[in-house]
Amino acid sequence: MSSRGLWADVALRAAWARQDWAAILREYRRAAGLSQRGLEPLVGMPQPHISAIESGRRQVTTAEVRARITEGLRVPPELTLIPARPDLDDWAPPTELRDRIAHGHATGRTDLRTAEWIGEVLAQHRRDEDQARGLELWPVVRAQLDSVTLLLPGTTGPAADRLLLLAAEHAHWLSWVAAQQNRRGIALAWIDLAHGWAVDGGHTDMASWVHRIRSYYSLRHGDPVRALRTAEAGRLAVGLSPAAASVATHQVATAAAALGERDRARRLAHEAVDLALQNTDEEERPGWLYWLTPTRAMLQLADTAYSCQDWQVAVDGIRAALPELVGYPRDHAYYQARLEDAARRT
Repeated sequence: MSSRGLWADVALRAAWARQDWAAILREYRRAAGLSQRGLEPLVGMPQPHISAIESGRRQVTTAEVRARITEGLRVPPELTLIPARPDLDDWAPPTELRDRIAHGHATGRTDLRTAEWIGEVLAQHRRDEDQARGLELWPVVRAQLDSVTLLLPGTTGPAADRLLLLAAEHAHWLSWVAAQQNRRGIALAWIDLAHGWAVDGGHTDMASWVHRIRSYYSLRHGDPVRALRTAEAGRLAVGLSPAAASVATHQVATAAAALGERDRARRLAHEAVDLALQNTDEEERPGWLYWLTPTRAMLQLADTAYSCQDWQVAVDGIRAALPELVGYPRDHAYYQARLEDAARRT
């Protein structure tokens, strides 16, 4: 595997975000399958020094050693944008992001290989975020967004639209992590940016998905009326792919159930499953809906049954789908709790 390919590893990128030099060396060796001696020619240090850093007996304090490791391990440019000590109290979107986006249709051509690489890495973050913790990866994704938006002023046409979608995906990810940290205002600020960029780039599926996320936030904070209104706006978007229409329809069903509209919720939940089954091939779905397998679609049906207090239907559906969630600890714990609760109520 190339050095750049190694840096798609989430644990390695998270170690870099922490500026934990001992972990950086260990995680790089793990990803590359190298011994400490195998690392010697890359970082220009003898094995005893590498061992001392990894064990914590020696600290990396000089710019010279940091530069040697950075250059030797070929750290991707977007990661070097991360400050040496990231300030996680600075969560809000900075104004320069909007300035870069505003110039996104200037005349010019941009080499999109960097964007394609960052898109691949973001896809890996989505899949591994449950294990690696979003908070730890926040500075990484924030730096990736900088790299994407810096490409925009020199880009035009379809290439600019592709970059706007990638920027929207990053903003959505940042919003989701901020929401998990109970920073509601910041989460809304990022999701608003994601929606604007998705609309500017003509990406209907992403714009609808952002409505779905806003609806989820409203439900989470006890406002089902707003949640239903927002979810319906996402569902009514013209030109949705079947997968995007499925998750939008499921969100309307969830909000309707919260308002006591149970018959409507049940009908929409089945419609959502039918839509999901039209896109069973992952390649046919938007990247952020990689998880919408047929089993997951049936799990969403069971989730709506739970919301409608159809306890036995919920028990049967969740129990059948739970084995697929073994690799997703957070989701598994959530649905396990719902299964136990529904079983008690049954």
